[in-house]
Amino acid sequence: MSVALAPDDIVKTHAEAAGNAREPLLVLDPLRDFLVANKLEAPPDLDATPIGEGHSNVTFELSTGVVVRRPPRGPLPPSAHDVLREARLLRALEGTPVRVPRVLAVCDDPEVIGSPFYVMERVEGDVITDSMPDPLDNPSERGRIADELVDALVELHSVDWTTVGLEGFGKPTGYLERQLRRFIGLWEHNRTRELPEVEQVGAWLGANLPQSPPATIVHGDYRLGNTMFAPGAPARLIAIFDWEMATIGDPLADVGYMMIHWTQPGDRVGRFNLHSVTTLPGFPTRQELIARYEERAGRSMQALNWYVTLALWKAVVFMEGNYKRAVAGSTDDPYLKAFGEGVLELARRAVEVSQHGL
Repeated sequence: MSVALAPDDIVKTHAEAAGNAREPLLVLDPLRDFLVANKLEAPPDLDATPIGEGHSNVTFELSTGVVVRRPPRGPLPPSAHDVLREARLLRALEGTPVRVPRVLAVCDDPEVIGSPFYVMERVEGDVITDSMPDPLDNPSERGRIADELVDALVELHSVDWTTVGLEGFGKPTGYLERQLRRFIGLWEHNRTRELPEVEQVGAWLGANLPQSPPATIVHGDYRLGNTMFAPGAPARLIAIFDWEMATIGDPLADVGYMMIHWTQPGDRVGRFNLHSVTTLPGFPTRQELIARYEERAGRSMQALNWYVTLALWKAVVFMEGNYKRAVAGSTDDPYLKAFGEGVLELARRAVEVSQHGL
């Protein structure tokens, strides 16, 4: 999936961008110089195409076949969209079983293209959201997709983060409390209107805080649409993307988040349900997905409703920030521009799960 390219998104020089109302997302000439300095291919006719869903950090495929990832245009909340932190994590995971693309170069100088960025390898395969690749479009392969999704998450949660260079990447205790504090603060930054459901659910989460298991690496945005499967059958998950929310914390937060994107027959499908394929025969129910995680990881999801409510509440806050950027004109993403009502849907779902369960 790709997003539309606006005329001011990619320019050749900073001088060319000076006359535009918005900052560019890529400046090709200094990017070429950076690629040359890092012994990467950089032809004179270098070009770029946006790829991915484009709703948060921005990803471009260069004409040389590598991928550049950078933050979106501002205004950005403090500590959000930190691509240098994302690159550090990916490099730390390279020697582990976790399925990640390889980082080729990192630029911490915002003067090059207007923000920090990193370059990674291009992985070839299928991202599955609202349609199935033909070779995997049968009940047995759909079940295997779900198994691969859970198994890849268990692999991530099994990494000993203290031995792969991630000391200081996150605090191993107090993760859930910090999440509540952080997203309450983010709401104050992101909000465009009054939404009493945000305060209501935040108070419920604080009053019903569960006991966390031992800390692991947490992806923070783990769902089917942030993974890639190899071409052809059998289904094989080959890469996990979009690590900008990753930290050290409670692994069950990833499971709760995966649940809010996993639709099953009988669900009301709203603007936020991007993974409609999971209603097809062969895909397991949410409870069956949870059971596989519990079996493979050896962790209980007794507090499932709390973690699902947390995921919905965080999604409200985060997506309100993206909607705010769309209203301000800093993104041309039509999905975000139409998401005002979608935030309200998420808020109502968060209240419903907190009161009645998943």
